[in-house]
Amino acid sequence: MFIVMETKYIFVTGGVVSSLGKGIISASIGKLLQARGFKVTIQKFDPYINIDPGTLNPYEHGECYVTEDGFETDLDLGHYERFTGIHTTRNNSITTGRIYKTVIDRERHGDYLGKTIQVVPHITDEIKRRITHFEGSFDFVISEIGGTIGDIESAPFMEAIRQLRWQLGRDAVCVHLTYVPYLKAADELKTKPTQHSVKELQGMGIQPDILVLRTERHLDDSMRMKVASFCNVDLECVVQSEDMPSIYEVPVSMQKQGLDAAIMRKIGIPVGETPAMKPWHDFLDKQHNATREVHIGLVGKYDLQDAYKSIRESLNLAGIYNDVKARLHFVNSEEITKENVDEKLEDMAGIIICPGFGQRGIEGKIIAAEYTRSHDIPTFGICLGMQMMVIEFARNVLGYKDANSTEFSEVDKLDANKNNSLIHNVIDIMEEQKSITQMGGTMRLGAYECELQKGSRAYEAYDCVSLIKERHRHRYEFNNAYREDFETKGMKCVGINPSANLVEIVEIPDKRWYIGTQFHPEYSSTVLHPHPLFLSFIKVCVE
Repeated sequence: MFIVMETKYIFVTGGVVSSLGKGIISASIGKLLQARGFKVTIQKFDPYINIDPGTLNPYEHGECYVTEDGFETDLDLGHYERFTGIHTTRNNSITTGRIYKTVIDRERHGDYLGKTIQVVPHITDEIKRRITHFEGSFDFVISEIGGTIGDIESAPFMEAIRQLRWQLGRDAVCVHLTYVPYLKAADELKTKPTQHSVKELQGMGIQPDILVLRTERHLDDSMRMKVASFCNVDLECVVQSEDMPSIYEVPVSMQKQGLDAAIMRKIGIPVGETPAMKPWHDFLDKQHNATREVHIGLVGKYDLQDAYKSIRESLNLAGIYNDVKARLHFVNSEEITKENVDEKLEDMAGIIICPGFGQRGIEGKIIAAEYTRSHDIPTFGICLGMQMMVIEFARNVLGYKDANSTEFSEVDKLDANKNNSLIHNVIDIMEEQKSITQMGGTMRLGAYECELQKGSRAYEAYDCVSLIKERHRHRYEFNNAYREDFETKGMKCVGINPSANLVEIVEIPDKRWYIGTQFHPEYSSTVLHPHPLFLSFIKVCVE
């Protein structure tokens, strides 16, 4: 195994259009370098001015991913972790907002000694500091720049890369991802957009070392030669990223075309033999051989695939390891009523009650939870989904018809004796959180411990491990004032945070599989280590 003594840097940029898959290419590069024995981390630089994506609408930006240290990040960090198994932190996700806030805070503090603060050098220097933060801790740092070449927001990042390329010499390479469209009327693939994208990048002072061409159709060698000639790139450094049946086949395709070898040659590292990546190929074999289907309904309010990206991938991975294809069907919770719930959820082997924020669509989730509980359909509630399962149980089993969450009710504080409450808030906010008003400040974010009750279904799913650690992103909690009522009637609190005595997992043992988690298990599921709760859920759905 060869380990680099000094940290090397790979910059991944995109051109022509957005959503080409820079995150998948970055994750694939990381996986291939890991297979060669290198220690790798991946960063995402987002040009928007938000401090983080925590307050962004999922319709605009997809899901918000959460790191173990409790930072809300872009969904691409989910790809990084699923592909490589690394644990990212707040230092792996940087936005323009964070960059500017740091510089402005320093200026207010007097750190710049009265100098005029400018994009160059102060903003670009802060970007370079963030890029090189991992210096000495990793062999390779991969930095993905969000957006598209030419976006006004990404100009400071491009200038920072230009400066670093000059300073680092052979210790840095630029991988540029572009699009090669196919014109059906002319029956031709067109390289002109790629040429213009590279020309614009060159105009910023950056010559790409490697081009990855996104295409729906195979590019022959003559097409690659044309791109290499017009863009001043070696032929072996022009690789294509064709549409694949699965994103998990991308690393194998990149390896076959020698992407990792090209990067190492550019940096000046002996290439050696191509690693076998046997565990990855074993996974792909299982994926190819899975022919039986299991249908899972996702009950949520965000009709956008990326809004539940980690959940979808976790279910797909769990299906593959159970030798089935998980066919996922989105069910809009706003459209679910007592009259149509059986029609909406029919033919589903299992139901996921999805997480989210806000009151819109919650009644549909509650109706779905009642239907699956009463019909003994395997059900997995995540975060808000778990809370809806708790509220449904309180209303229809405990008899508290007004049961709700303080997030949605008009009662600000629950009477401890429950005698004078207008509403039974079985989901409540913790007392110490009520004085915090800043958005995001009241949330429980990041990894927290959870002690599992021996003999519970959750305990068995985790292979009889008593103490686990899972990631959170929520504000409201199970109200312990009602815990005895729930357990007496059959909903058991089988996962407890040992330090705060907060309920993390509920389940109904009498059902085939009816479990709700306050945490987000989907954040911890990877290609080679799918999450045990998703594995257990899919297994029961298959049975």
